[in-house]
Amino acid sequence: MKQRIRVVGIIKNEEGVLIFKRSRGRNEAPAFWELPTGKIKFGEQPEEAMARSLTEYTGLVANSVVLKDVITFLAPEGASRLSNLYIIYELSVDKGKITPQDRYTAYKYIKDFSSSGLRLHETTISVLEIEAGKIAPSQLSPRNTANSIIVNVDGASRGNPGPSGIGYCIHGENGHIIEQKGEFIGFATSRVAEYYAMKKGIERALELGYRTARFISDSLMVVNQLNGIFIVKNQDILPIYKDIQQLIAKFEAISFTHVPRSENAIADTEANLAIDNLLRKS
Repeated sequence: MKQRIRVVGIIKNEEGVLIFKRSRGRNEAPAFWELPTGKIKFGEQPEEAMARSLTEYTGLVANSVVLKDVITFLAPEGASRLSNLYIIYELSVDKGKITPQDRYTAYKYIKDFSSSGLRLHETTISVLEIEAGKIAPSQLSPRNTANSIIVNVDGASRGNPGPSGIGYCIHGENGHIIEQKGEFIGFATSRVAEYYAMKKGIERALELGYRTARFISDSLMVVNQLNGIFIVKNQDILPIYKDIQQLIAKFEAISFTHVPRSENAIADTEANLAIDNLLRKS
């Protein structure tokens, strides 16, 4: 499977987030808007590619390039599927003149991308959703995307290892909750609980008939390992990881995104309620 790797920059001020309008090139399709995006050249570090691309395409100079997140997803390309990995940076820039070059023809700042009326690139929408407060699923606009449902998952362990539970919450395209549930899984470590939660969320999405989904977790370890950023070395989670890899192959499009625990409240509550309910019965 081919993989496309890109660097993406987020530049913010009081006016909103800076986006650029792409040139049409040879394609007659309507032009779209996107966050400043670039390729990594041979021998470059991703942050170097981000700074270079920003200057080449916009005329801006980055004062700082701070890693924000990494997202991956599968997207169709002809008869095959293309693996996409986007490395997202938060940028601060000099207050110089913005001069779009070749790739871009215009720019603007936007605060509410969901009602902007602009044709945004799908990856930019995904990044902005994460950035914009990791916006509540109820605020998501229905659209045909590679991530048609959102599945929040979380694992909890009292004692690490100790009594453990998992929780998940599935949101539909229009933001409504399709299903939320918790389950007690016995005595486990927190990392095992996090992986079991992810596996359960993926299994449940498949059981409900979905083949495109975005999975949200507050475990950076799980997200980075499933995104291929970190290697799985712990023997206790390796079997679960392998099971998840087999499940992933059944999806047409899938992505894994990290959010803070505060933005994963429903899944967290379900996981802890599963433990509480079991302990009350004991």
